[in-house]
Amino acid sequence: MLSYRHAFHAGNHADVLKHVVTMQLLSYLGQKDAATMYIDTHAGAGLYALDGGYAAKNAEFESGIARLWDRKDLPAPLAEYVKLIKGLNPSGKMRYYPGSPYCADKVMREHDRLRLFELHPADFKILQDNFRKVEAHAAAQGERPSTRGTRMMIQKGDGFQGLKALLPPPSRRGLVLIDPPYEDKGDYKRVKDTLQDALVRFATGIYAVWYPVLHRMESRQLPDKLKRLTSNGWLNVTLTVSTPSPDGFGLHSSGMFVINPPYTLEPMLRDLMPFLVTALGTDSGAGFTLESGATLAAYTGTRRV
Repeated sequence: MLSYRHAFHAGNHADVLKHVVTMQLLSYLGQKDAATMYIDTHAGAGLYALDGGYAAKNAEFESGIARLWDRKDLPAPLAEYVKLIKGLNPSGKMRYYPGSPYCADKVMREHDRLRLFELHPADFKILQDNFRKVEAHAAAQGERPSTRGTRMMIQKGDGFQGLKALLPPPSRRGLVLIDPPYEDKGDYKRVKDTLQDALVRFATGIYAVWYPVLHRMESRQLPDKLKRLTSNGWLNVTLTVSTPSPDGFGLHSSGMFVINPPYTLEPMLRDLMPFLVTALGTDSGAGFTLESGATLAAYTGTRRV
């Protein structure tokens, strides 16, 4: 389905969770000299204007980045994330929000590689245009271009299918981010099937799956299905910002499921998630869950307001 446009949701609470976790995973991979490959199966437009267009219609960023923008007490992972976004907004006014590709580009090193897939024809063109502008700005500032040589490749196509040809990466170090729209319930099955195949091709890779927590059966069952995949371990974290509405509409909760997580991720999230619940939660239904297949013990936290 090509009706979904992420611009409507840019900067919301789900983006905060997704982008903070993604940045931490890439930072971990960057601790070794070997090149990292980042693969984004559903890259979107890469950069979003918050003061107009789709993002301004529902202003979902007010449930996410806006609540963190002026805080001075951010834990280090959140401070790094907000600093990156403020770098996009030198005037100090919150006008632009980066998608996953931009966050990855800023965290990664010159010899790392980015492979971005986007199927929506309009968003694919915007993604290309946005990175051309980023590259031109970097060159004007005397910085390294983001797309120099083969560092970044942007492809119009189905990321589920395109992933197969890229695994394993030459360096055997990589992060795959999978976050389809899930408007088509078939996306849930495609996520599981894609990961099952990917783990055969690249068993030691890190795979991060964003998913909405909805009343829909497929959404509720996805984490349990991913836990049963053959891997070296998994971590599942969810963030709920409010009590779900009786009619089931609206996104109140989302999760990140990470296969082969680094050992640093769980303790970081144990410290971070209570803060996020306090900062982004709006009622007594706000809370988080954090469970790891490595410890076989689930840890759950909730906040009452």
